[in-house]
Amino acid sequence: MRQRQESDPVPLKEIEANFEDIHPPLKPEQAAIEANRCLYCYDAPCMTACPTHIEVPRFIKQIAAKNPKGAAKIILEANPMGHSCARVCPVEALCEGACVYHDWHQKPIEIARLQRAATDFVYSRGARLFEAGVKQSKKVAVIGAGPAGLSTAFYLRRLGYPVTIFEKRPLAGGLNTYGIAEYKMTQATALQETQLVAELGAEFKFGVEIGKDISWEKLEKEYDAVFVGIGLGRTQALNIPGEELSGVSDALSFIEQIKTRKFDAITPGRVTVVIGAGNTAIDAVTQAKRLGTPKVILAYRRSRNEMSAYDYEYELAKKDAVEFLWNAAPKKIVGKGKAEGIEFVRTKTEGVGRKAELKIIPGSEFIVPCDRVIKAVGQMKQRSVLERVRILELDATGRIAVNSKTLQSSNPKYFAGGDAINGGKEVVNAAQDGKRAAWAIHCYLGGDPQPAPEHAYWVSTIDVRRMAPPLREKQNPKHEQKKELSSV
Repeated sequence: MRQRQESDPVPLKEIEANFEDIHPPLKPEQAAIEANRCLYCYDAPCMTACPTHIEVPRFIKQIAAKNPKGAAKIILEANPMGHSCARVCPVEALCEGACVYHDWHQKPIEIARLQRAATDFVYSRGARLFEAGVKQSKKVAVIGAGPAGLSTAFYLRRLGYPVTIFEKRPLAGGLNTYGIAEYKMTQATALQETQLVAELGAEFKFGVEIGKDISWEKLEKEYDAVFVGIGLGRTQALNIPGEELSGVSDALSFIEQIKTRKFDAITPGRVTVVIGAGNTAIDAVTQAKRLGTPKVILAYRRSRNEMSAYDYEYELAKKDAVEFLWNAAPKKIVGKGKAEGIEFVRTKTEGVGRKAELKIIPGSEFIVPCDRVIKAVGQMKQRSVLERVRILELDATGRIAVNSKTLQSSNPKYFAGGDAINGGKEVVNAAQDGKRAAWAIHCYLGGDPQPAPEHAYWVSTIDVRRMAPPLREKQNPKHEQKKELSSV
């Protein structure tokens, strides 16, 4: 990406090019070569490192055998969000980070790109890999069409349960659709996973907010079980003077605007300051830079060592020539009607890590001129929504309290997963929550007396429509059980 001076015009075609896929897909021959590097480890650490436990060696072997459709089925059986996870998962910290090639200081297998090669193959051809199970008499409501809700619906439909998904926004996908940087994943890609669930017969009701457009009481009366998969709410406020000025926005709104790809309607400005140091903050600064903003600054009240963004995200921002302002806490946004700068005060920490005590350095105030301020200091939990459900117990942080194994809430009819219980993790974690919750709901509704399997291999290794009781009764070590199930 070419760096620009403040006076340079930014051609629309160049902006569009800046938002092209950051990790171009592998060509079939490239995928085959990469797949043949895999050692197909027996106790594969990459599989253990994946929260959904995709059988990585098995799907890679299918790619090596020139069977991308078979590879995609293995992936999506274990993780129906596998198409998006191939693009947005922090694989450096998960599957690829666990690759044994690291032990020899060699490049790890490009698992994410191979996964994408397989899922791209089936989605580009409209291939249908799954069918709904034999129809069950009991119905399930899913609140929220984000990754957790879609995953839950996917597995429940494969078990045969009629599922209705309620979503207050006009499109499904949650942050995959609205809040992921465009150069990582397009909106169209996110919506392909929605189609996977729709093809299984799940019913979607958009523009419906539970507690407002339909009461919780009515929902509970009409459905035999309810899964709550609502995401987090709006970006947290800075709670400083000047937040109301023109030119001040939040990171998610900024990213959502870019997702429409109407770049000519977005004014990049001269200097943008993003407050925060998480992965969303990185998405905001890199996209501001790619829009053509000459100067983009990420400001954080703590040090580089305490930022929550992944290292590879930080490196991406540096590559895009983003500037960093460490140990600077925003005190107020200055300007007359519109943002003209931010007054910061220097900070220092006493202790180690992000829990170290933060102290203000008196008399260290300074102003950074800017014409755009983007807040990226985390999202608020939708506590007001959840508190309307007086029958659900919340923990001290405002998250739904659930059984850690079954994801069942204090009300046995309600289950929850994703951001509603973890405060905001990765897409892959939400997908695994959906898998576990679907099985627990199945057990609750009388489909099976067994508790949810610890790692829920049931979905990635056998057809859920013909669960064989003897398999569930065997008490084998995890790797032996997996081997047995895989042979069915």
